[in-house]
Amino acid sequence: AIYNYNAAQDVELSLEVGDTVHILEMYEGWYRGYTLRNKAKKGIFPETYIHLKEATVKDRGQHETVIPSELPLGQELASTLREWAVIWHKLYVDHKTTQFRHVQQLTYSLIEWRSQILSGTLPKDELAELKKKVTAKIDYGNRQILGLDLVVRDDNGNILDPDETSTISLFKTHETASKRIDERIQEEKSLQQNLELRGQPVFTTTHTYSLYVNFKNFVCNIGEDAELFMSLYDPELSKFISESYLVRWGSNGMPKEIEKLNNLQAVFTDLSSSDLIRPRISLVCQIVRVGHMELKDGKKHTCGLRRPFGVAVMDITDIIHGKVDDEEKQHFIPFQQFPGAVHSSVNQVFLFSSGLWVSLKLLPGDLVQVQKDFSHLIDRSTAVARKMGFPEIILPGDVRNDIYVTLLQGEFDKGKKKTPKNVEVTMSVHDEDGNLQEKAIHPGAGYEGVSEYKSVVYYQVKQPCWYETVKVSIAIEEVSRCHLRFTFRHRSSQESRDKSERAFGMSFVKLMNSDGTTLQDGKHNLIVYKGDNKKTEDAKCYLTLPCTKTEVEEKEGPLGKNVANFTPTKDSTKDSFQIATLICSTKLTQNVDLLGLLNWRSNSHNIAHNLRKLMEVEGGEIVKFLQDTLDALFNIMMEMSENETYDFLVFDALVFIISLIGDIKFQHFNPVLETYIYKHFSATLAYVKLTKVLNCYVGSAEDCSRTELLFAALKALKYLFRFIVQSRILYLRFYGKSEDGDEFNDAIRRLFLNFNLLMDRPLEEAVKIKGAALKYLPSIINDVKLVFDPVELSELFSKFIQSIPDNQLVRQKLNCMTKVVESDLFRQAECRDALLPLLVDQLSGQLDDNCSKPDHEASSQLLSSVLEVLDRKDVGPTGKHIQLVMERLLRRINRTVIAMSRQSPHSGIFVACMTAILRQMEDSHYSHYISTFKTPQDTIDFLMETFIMFKDLLGKNVYAPDWMVMNMMQSR
Repeated sequence: AIYNYNAAQDVELSLEVGDTVHILEMYEGWYRGYTLRNKAKKGIFPETYIHLKEATVKDRGQHETVIPSELPLGQELASTLREWAVIWHKLYVDHKTTQFRHVQQLTYSLIEWRSQILSGTLPKDELAELKKKVTAKIDYGNRQILGLDLVVRDDNGNILDPDETSTISLFKTHETASKRIDERIQEEKSLQQNLELRGQPVFTTTHTYSLYVNFKNFVCNIGEDAELFMSLYDPELSKFISESYLVRWGSNGMPKEIEKLNNLQAVFTDLSSSDLIRPRISLVCQIVRVGHMELKDGKKHTCGLRRPFGVAVMDITDIIHGKVDDEEKQHFIPFQQFPGAVHSSVNQVFLFSSGLWVSLKLLPGDLVQVQKDFSHLIDRSTAVARKMGFPEIILPGDVRNDIYVTLLQGEFDKGKKKTPKNVEVTMSVHDEDGNLQEKAIHPGAGYEGVSEYKSVVYYQVKQPCWYETVKVSIAIEEVSRCHLRFTFRHRSSQESRDKSERAFGMSFVKLMNSDGTTLQDGKHNLIVYKGDNKKTEDAKCYLTLPCTKTEVEEKEGPLGKNVANFTPTKDSTKDSFQIATLICSTKLTQNVDLLGLLNWRSNSHNIAHNLRKLMEVEGGEIVKFLQDTLDALFNIMMEMSENETYDFLVFDALVFIISLIGDIKFQHFNPVLETYIYKHFSATLAYVKLTKVLNCYVGSAEDCSRTELLFAALKALKYLFRFIVQSRILYLRFYGKSEDGDEFNDAIRRLFLNFNLLMDRPLEEAVKIKGAALKYLPSIINDVKLVFDPVELSELFSKFIQSIPDNQLVRQKLNCMTKVVESDLFRQAECRDALLPLLVDQLSGQLDDNCSKPDHEASSQLLSSVLEVLDRKDVGPTGKHIQLVMERLLRRINRTVIAMSRQSPHSGIFVACMTAILRQMEDSHYSHYISTFKTPQDTIDFLMETFIMFKDLLGKNVYAPDWMVMNMMQSR
């Protein structure tokens, strides 16, 4: 029902909004039926008052059931809202205002989300995300506010059916749901108790952040146009950490582009968690006046000059730390005018009436995420200012080729002039033929690039300090051909004189070095060339000369004469110009060793050196060239196969790369590595080399010099074997099985034999390596079984476990067996035949009454994993396996439950295991179990133990009161 309807006659049916009605008949605009809340009362009602829903009817007749066709979550939302509505009404009547308001907020959220779900317009990923939010909200409300039973769900948010779900799965789902709700409750308490924690819980799992800035107004009567450059600044390190956001402000006190009025906003992206913990961080706005040399100058004076005017600084540490979180609050940043350099005054700002108004908000996520989550703040018109440097988490799809150039300072001889020059630097990008690269320079986010960038002009300053940063963006393939050119010109305040002034000097710097590496980050002292303007504009003429003073020092001798010949005036050495560069590129490298490895064929005598040096290269450089680096490694291994030294060096380098991608900073490159293995990797014989080196390392584990290499290899074992297995698959695809006989299988057998010998050594000699072997060896199972007999693999793992002395590494051994059970191997009946007796033996020893230090936690994990697999319908016959578990473990589990305190954290899982065994046993199992007792007294003892345990469980629940499903399952 979508409207209330009051019945006027007995034959009519009254309706309230939200009533679900079952329609029996329809006739000329009227329906006949009943409401589900009162099925006894039937009547007619107008069809316009009803919104029809698709449904299916089961068991038509007196006991029929109507099932709506909508999503299960939609049905649950409807029933939850109905249930909460009754409680909400009661809270109002009982004057429980706080709870009433809380339930009201939750209810409104659920109603809004339900309408979104039923609309059917949400993309699949957004619907999945919304389902998580809905179920989290329902579970939180049920438990914390209303004290209702805990609802258990599958990964899609649908309620689990206890009859179709294994006991162990139900227990684990209860445990997970309970922990999740407890965490949410704790977050809510923290927010209420301490406002300083506001915003913090939201960001606990986020690694990348963005700062949203909304520029409201600029109050300053300059009288000329202005450029405002806003950027993030670290006062502790005295450096800018982001690109600038550029706002062009007109002399009329409004934006230069009228369409940007009330729409000046930017987002500073790529901020990492390390940026959030900086002791201090500031938002700095540098104001540049665009007009005459002096404000008082008239029409005959030069215009269009960029002159430093002032700066505004705001400490935004509290906003970045998440302590202030209100995008509506407007902050006033006072402005200070000063005649000198911008950079020197950043930390010396005093209050004035002029300034700018901004609002700010810290957002969790990268640009794509915040555009989706905060679409009410960020749209297509929002400028994007990136961090000058890579974010903490580097994403594979983030293609970037940004070169940041900072004009630092210069010193220029005044020549024949009595006063120092008013120097303007013009920066441009040219190729090797001197062609100008159009719109390659970006002064700030919010505007297109420019072909030439003109610096600010300082009036009669001999050593101007600019500290202006711009971004150069050119195509990656053009970088090797391009260079930056800087021309220096004196600007006169008199327009007539200014027109006759020509550039008095030129500097340049190539973006790529002769060895193929890009320009190194850092400061560069450039040579200022003076002379004929035509020569300084001819790229072919000056590109043969050194561009930095470092080059001149490195190439002493004849080169100095060439420079002198090029420079007609001898006073060029008095002039100096300094810049700083920072390259953020996903395609260019500054590392000569990495480049040497990538170009190994043209530099084959340095292969060993470059392979060793690879492990010293910064991780960000390697992941940029991940596929090229891996190709180089395997090409060296295959093409230089006669040199065994390369096999070991390539193996170590491969382990280093795999370990690198395991780092949280590069975790998003895991899919890239897997794509490489399955789509691009083509070394058909790599498995021979990799297994040989791995066998050598494991076989010589007593060699202390190789301990760390072996440990790293074990940590990388999963992906090493993916390479090995994929190589073997490719080999079999091309050559068939008969070519190498049993060589591969023998290598796997030797590897396990070496592991067995390692595990049998005295513990103190190799405890770290043994622990790593137990932890990482099971990770290879699902891959190896594709090219190796699964049953034999099961037997190899059984022997591996048996090779460990009983009293050593007990927990690690049990955890290793748990991982084996969770692998695909244990789902095959023949493999279970080989593995289960060993697992049962190990568990039996742990649960034995005589065991001095049983590891209940690890034992329960192993036992529950075994029972969970045995309850599946897709793992083949399980009857004899359940019988083995029943015979050897049921009584030990019962005794463990009886002896265990109800407050023990492990009592719940053991009761669940006991329940699971009893639930999975069939009548034949019960008969067989009773027949295993040799005397009537044994049978009586078992039954007495069981009855005592049941009585104890009924009196003292091991599960929380709101775990209704588990409590019901236990009572069965």
